[in-house]
Amino acid sequence: MDPAEAWDDGLIARRVTEAAAAALAAERETDNRGQGSNPPPPLAYDGPLRSRLDALRELVGLSRARLDTVTLAEAGRVLEEAAARRKLSGRHTVIAIAGATGSGKSQLFNALAGVAISETGVRRPTTAAPIACSWSDGAAGLIDRLGIPGRLRRRPAHNPDNEAELRGLVLVDLPDHDSAALQHREQVDRILKLVDAVIWVVDPEKYADAVLHERYLRPMAGHAEIMFVVLNQVDRLPGEAADQVLDDLRRLLDEDGIAVGEHGDPGANVLALSALTGEGVGELREALGQFVAERGAAARRVAADVDAAASDLRPVYAAERRAGLSEEAREEFAGRLADAVGATAAGDAAERAWLRNAGRACGTPWLRLWRWYQGRGDATTGRHAVRPQAEEEITARQRVEQAVRTVADRASAGLPGPWAQAVREAAVRGSQGLSEALDELAARAGLPPGRPPRPGWWPVAVLVQAAMTLLQIVGGLWLAGQIAGVVGPNLGVPVLLMVCGIIGGPLVEWSCRMAARGPARRYGQEAERRLREAAAGCGRARVLDPVAAELLRYREVRGQYSRVVRTGSGVGVS
Repeated sequence: MDPAEAWDDGLIARRVTEAAAAALAAERETDNRGQGSNPPPPLAYDGPLRSRLDALRELVGLSRARLDTVTLAEAGRVLEEAAARRKLSGRHTVIAIAGATGSGKSQLFNALAGVAISETGVRRPTTAAPIACSWSDGAAGLIDRLGIPGRLRRRPAHNPDNEAELRGLVLVDLPDHDSAALQHREQVDRILKLVDAVIWVVDPEKYADAVLHERYLRPMAGHAEIMFVVLNQVDRLPGEAADQVLDDLRRLLDEDGIAVGEHGDPGANVLALSALTGEGVGELREALGQFVAERGAAARRVAADVDAAASDLRPVYAAERRAGLSEEAREEFAGRLADAVGATAAGDAAERAWLRNAGRACGTPWLRLWRWYQGRGDATTGRHAVRPQAEEEITARQRVEQAVRTVADRASAGLPGPWAQAVREAAVRGSQGLSEALDELAARAGLPPGRPPRPGWWPVAVLVQAAMTLLQIVGGLWLAGQIAGVVGPNLGVPVLLMVCGIIGGPLVEWSCRMAARGPARRYGQEAERRLREAAAGCGRARVLDPVAAELLRYREVRGQYSRVVRTGSGVGVS
């Protein structure tokens, strides 16, 4: 391409030396050959930063099913850009010069390059597209990543001292961030997310501009270590006015949350200079040279981006209190389900059935005959149904629903919104069909089929009761024989036999009833325990286990998030 055609965009000054044109052609030739036979080594992140990026990647993967793509978009972008930057040169540092209209950033860009590359003048906006200037070979991939075409790539003026001091620097002149043209602002926003560091150029008139502070500086407060803030045009300020404006600028940066690096402390580097007269430009060039020589800007930028992404994600990962279900909440849930299936009533019914069976076995024949007559239409198995009636079924269903809502609210209390919603949804899904399953358990586990078991002393009681009955019969027949004249008169013995049978039968029945209370109570308690355990197991499998799985997933992502927010990043060249 002809050198003149490379500059013919109507916005860039056309003053270029033949040496610069030749260097540009040589660089393009090198880039076309794949950056020569010895390409620059890629960027290498140190252990802590790699660990944080791995944790962020794991965090995004675990969260995709619970969080929307908009929430995870910035974290995904940070991971993509970190991976893309890692593949590129680790010996180059890409620094953008950004500023408002008339701040003199293009003039500063030319002063650092030592040649008029970016057009300056009174026409606004002057810089319509980003321009890149590289102080060394091998930066083509980095500039390609910024989307800057070859016709907008330059080399600085040939100066051995300048080249040695800034070797590895790729300087990008951005359009005005407050340009009236929307596409200019979009270019600025896009490239600011890709560069390793930023030089903000402000002037004495617009250094406190709300657009600059609210749209750019304040959101990038965590990127202070990769930020230079330059007060340009100090030659226009008389006397001590420059120091006063510089102090006020530092005050505004402090309000924005940007740490100012003074006395060796990490933070933004704030300088005052005049690109027109050259005052302070040498100091900036020296600071840039040291900054580039450290080769740590790219990793610090990635670490700051991870910090910003973690800060944005904090509301969806940081819990207000310790998440989980207490043992008390689990027991209360199991108790509510047991009440819903009538476990207490089932235990009472089992106890009554045991006592009723004891009464049938040990009661007097005459009382048993009377009871048979009264209940001849009833079932004789001794088993009572525990399934509630229609009205009771509705009440039981309401109790189950209330129990599920309560345990879901307790499990989700204090969780971030998306995870609390996931816990509640898991509980609701588990509650579907829970009432029917509990009804089946109540019918199956309430009482065992057949009659309740009998203790070993029941046969003896039955024999004694039979003996009492036999005494009554013998005494009655003896008296009848005496009346009929078959047996000789003797009232004492038959009457005594009958009295013993009449009194002994109820006495035996009462004794058996007293002896049966303990076994009956234990039988009822066992039936209640069995039904409670069955209800608790059903509730645990359908509701508590899915809720616990969601809580476990949250604790897992919370652990990954804790790894992400840890500090520590670095860079090395491998």
